[in-house]
Amino acid sequence: MVLNRVPRDIEPDEELVREPGALPGATALDQARAAGRFTPMHDAWWEAAVKAHGERDGTRALIEVLLLSRHLPHEHLVTGLAAALKTGALTADAVALEARKAADADTGPEEPPQPPSTTSQTAIAPLPAAVRTNLPPDKRPLPSVAPYDQLLRLRRPDHPTP
Repeated sequence: MVLNRVPRDIEPDEELVREPGALPGATALDQARAAGRFTPMHDAWWEAAVKAHGERDGTRALIEVLLLSRHLPHEHLVTGLAAALKTGALTADAVALEARKAADADTGPEEPPQPPSTTSQTAIAPLPAAVRTNLPPDKRPLPSVAPYDQLLRLRRPDHPTP
């Protein structure tokens, strides 16, 4: 049975992973450039990676970056490429880290869900001063750490504490 595959942005197939030298002339690369999915930032990072690691390893690093597009949005990947290039970090791991930072900054910190409020106010109001002055005094004893002192006496002399 033949399955129709929906083409991804520029997703390397198994052949490109095994033979990174086939990427420069690949039809998928030309199509991605024409569609704007393989940006000048990709080219700049690839060029720097080739200078740093050699033709084969630099291209293989780019292929690893392209594989990140399976899990990261394109705009975050391009932001990660730019940040990694700026710092000279020419590995797919560095691009992934920077892309995830961009994704986190884009979404902002996730706030935990709040339980539904039973009153119309969302915050807890402080007690008015008149109520606070009429509260009875707290007669509870102060906390003590005396039970923990016995642990100090159990130290062995041959094992001094740091």
